[in-house]
Formats: sequence, C-alpha cells, structure tokens
Amino acid sequence: MTIIRSIIQDMRSRSGRVVQDRFSTGSASAVEVSDGLSQSCWANMPQELLREVLVRIEASENAWPQRKSVVACAGVCRSWREITKEIVKIPEVSGILTFPISVKQPGSRDSLLQCFIKRNRSTQTYYLFLSLTNALHDDGKFLLAARKFRRPTCAGYIISVDADDMSKGSGTYIGKLRSNFLGTRFTIFDGQPPHAGAKITKSRSSRLLNSKQISPRIPAGNYPVAHISYELNVLGSRSRGPRRMQCIMDAIPASAIGPGGSAPTQTEFSVGNIDFFPSLPFFRSKSHRVDNSLSGPLASQKDGLLVLKNKAPRWHEQLQCWCLNFHGRVTVASVKNFQLVASPENGPAGPEHEKIILQFGKVGKDLFTMDYRYPISAFQAFAICLSSFDTKIACE
Repeated sequence: MTIIRSIIQDMRSRSGRVVQDRFSTGSASAVEVSDGLSQSCWANMPQELLREVLVRIEASENAWPQRKSVVACAGVCRSWREITKEIVKIPEVSGILTFPISVKQPGSRDSLLQCFIKRNRSTQTYYLFLSLTNALHDDGKFLLAARKFRRPTCAGYIISVDADDMSKGSGTYIGKLRSNFLGTRFTIFDGQPPHAGAKITKSRSSRLLNSKQISPRIPAGNYPVAHISYELNVLGSRSRGPRRMQCIMDAIPASAIGPGGSAPTQTEFSVGNIDFFPSLPFFRSKSHRVDNSLSGPLASQKDGLLVLKNKAPRWHEQLQCWCLNFHGRVTVASVKNFQLVASPENGPAGPEHEKIILQFGKVGKDLFTMDYRYPISAFQAFAICLSSFDTKIACE
C-alpha cells in the first residue's frame, strides 16, 4: 500500500494538481489531468495489475480523509477511470460518499448515514458535513452549503456544493428550497432533471436563461422534486406541541421502499457544471439493478408518490415534554426536532414503514445532526431539514 500511495503522489506531481479535501474541489479539479499524463507509463499498466491495485485501494481507503486516494486514482487517465467505474459502488450499495454526485444519489439501504449541520446566524448560511466518527460533532467532511434569501412574497435557500459560493449564477449551484408567504409550505427544486421525463418549472431564473442574461452553461433549471407542508395549529398555544409535517417526494415512487423497489439515481452533473466538476460521473456497477432508473419517466404514474410524515412523539409525564427516541443522536429539546417515516398511503403498514428515513435534531446552539437513508439523497434530506429552521408561528 505504501508503494501504491507513492504512485498516487507521483500522479499528483506530474499533473500539477493537488487533491484537496473538499467535495467541491477535491473531486472536481483534482481529477483533471493533462493529455500527456494519459500517455504515460501509468496508462500502459497491465489491466490485471491495474485492477488489483484499484481494488485494494478501494477496499482499504473506505473512509474520509483517506478516501482522497480513490478520487486521485479515478483521475489518472482513461483506463484507470474505466476500471474505477466497475469498482466504486453508489452509496445505496456501499454506504460511502465519494464523488460530488453522490450527494444527489439515494443513501444506504442498510443504515442511516450520519451527518451534521452547522448554522451561521450572522450570515444566514448553513453547512452540511458528513460525520467521520460516531461522535455528535467532529471535523466532518464538507458536503453542501445553503444561503437563505428573502423576497416580498416568499423566502428560501440556495444550495451549493461550494462553501464559499452560494449564488444561483454559479456552476456550483445544484438546487434550492422555496417557501410560501407563511413559511408553512416548501418546494424543493433540483437544478437538473432527477429522472427521465422530468418537467422544468418556469421561473424568473429560467426566463433569464432564455433571454441570455445569464450564461446558458449555468445549471439554473427548476425541477420540483419534493413538496413539504406543515400542519396549521388552529388552536394556538392551547395545543402547543411538536410540528406536524408531510413530504411528498415527487421524484421517488412509493414502491421504492418495498422489496425489489428502486429510486431514480443521477449519475453525473449537467453540462453547466463542466467548468467546475470533472467529466467524471459518480461510478456504479454495470450489474447493479438501478442502472436503467433514468431510462424513462418516473414509475410513480402507476405506483403513486412516496409520502413521508413525521413519526408521532409520545408525551413523557415525568419530563412533561414530547419525546422521540433518537438513540443518542439528539441532546437538546427543540420544536425543530423530527423523524420521518414512509406513510402507507394506499395500503396497510408494513415493516418498511417503521424505518426512520430521515431524522434531524439539535445538539448545540447552532449545531444539528442529520441522519438519512435510502431512498432519499443527502441533497433532499438537507433541503427538508432547512425547512425546519424557519419560525412558523401558525404551526406552533
């Protein structure tokens, strides 16, 4: 493994690029290499030996920051990249986030992926990190950032893969969350089609694109992927309790959580991100059954949409408060805390409706945990959690 790491370091020095430990730049600019490197001795390594090397790196570097080595190998040359396609699995299978596109792909089927959100009140910005340990807070691996915006009739959040550039006119923009005037209904928009046949929503940004006021390379599309609604509390303070919310996942069929079900899986960023991202999609196995998930319109036309609802808390007589079991992942009581499960809209509840798909809770003044799993992505989970930050007087 020491020899393999020496090879990786040599790749970096030859290409003049450095792998940085950030999603936004670490897996983007770092994997771009010169054409001359493609013709180097590394490109001519015997296929059997090359596969063995990459398999060992993939197996040994299974956590960040060591995961940088996998990113570096994928950017050496075409032959290295093609073999990496067959080795690196999507998060649904591996439970590991590697490349930028993985934040748009469904989480692990087997367990919750543990993350945390940092809030900066002064700048109204929010940062999502992947937890590197089981602790409630560590250095984390940066995943996404969001900045709040306000307009006369609505508010919302711009979501980016760059912690320093959270503008919609940037190649780092991947989506947004927008609310109604009361802050009781939200829509999550993806910057690119979540599945084949997805329809774009007309908006000010799309009009600007059509009028060429913004570069056509900027991925400013608005594809609705989820609708979030908070139940109004018509009794006011007399029935004060936890918020009740519902999420209709427009891009995920209800059958996704059942046996043999699958959710649409994006495999690469749109053309508008080329200046910022590499021409390197998040790789997946050719044999994996979701390979054709983007080949046609969403199956929800027949099966119905996946609906998530918050798990009902129980009233604790001794503590005199509403309680949910977060298994140690939440330490501060807050009306923002919630757990989401699948709602059995058109049939009896089964074991799949008991699984926590997303949980969010407070652990510090400006620190929150966010744990999610299949069939939603980190991007979708982050956007849902952002909706909980707004004060909702009509719902409390």
